[in-house]
Amino acid sequence: MIVFDQVSHEFRLGTTHLAALRDVSLSLSEQRIGVIGANGSGKSTFVRMINGLIKPTAGRVTVDGLDTDRDGKAVRRRVGFCFTDPDAQILMPTVAEDLAFGLRGRGLSRDEVTVKVEAALAAYDLLGYRDHPASLLSGGQKQLLALASVLIIEPSVLVLDEPATLLDLANTQRVQRLIAQLPQQVVLVTHHFGLIEDFDRVLVFDAGRVVYDGAPQAAVAHYVGLVR
Repeated sequence: MIVFDQVSHEFRLGTTHLAALRDVSLSLSEQRIGVIGANGSGKSTFVRMINGLIKPTAGRVTVDGLDTDRDGKAVRRRVGFCFTDPDAQILMPTVAEDLAFGLRGRGLSRDEVTVKVEAALAAYDLLGYRDHPASLLSGGQKQLLALASVLIIEPSVLVLDEPATLLDLANTQRVQRLIAQLPQQVVLVTHHFGLIEDFDRVLVFDAGRVVYDGAPQAAVAHYVGLVR
């Protein structure tokens, strides 16, 4: 359960305070939750609060009762986060090394790490790229590696911030199929409405507020109405 309790967030730009999120209160328990809205509407700030990348300036965010501000380390063990650009989170030189990186500090033996890495390589069609330079992967392969590197630590929640922005149609559909098969609770920010057409719930953001909260088709219609 993800809970936002009267949450607001302001950025400081010089002496000016800019409100990115305004008094958001809701509980998220559904398996698949979409987040849509115009650029600058607050949706990315919203999802970054779920694992403590951004902290509220007012209110409180909790994940399974853990406060994202006070219990940040424990929250990040539960919440995996994928950025729009996979290059922002691929840290190691090779594919296998990048997969193994997230398992550091988890008390696993070398053999246990190897087993998990091999399983991830097979699951995400990267088996032939074990020792391949991660920087030389295609855009679609990089996105798969970024997802695999998060999922290998087995989070209970997966947050994805526009994962299909840099992908072609084939790789977008590949990511969609992958998301559909995941056991994790998924919170997905996207401009690709096809990715959320079968989701349980969709939130529409505008000017830092949730202005619609409902089924995918109705939520998309509301957002299109705002744009018009």
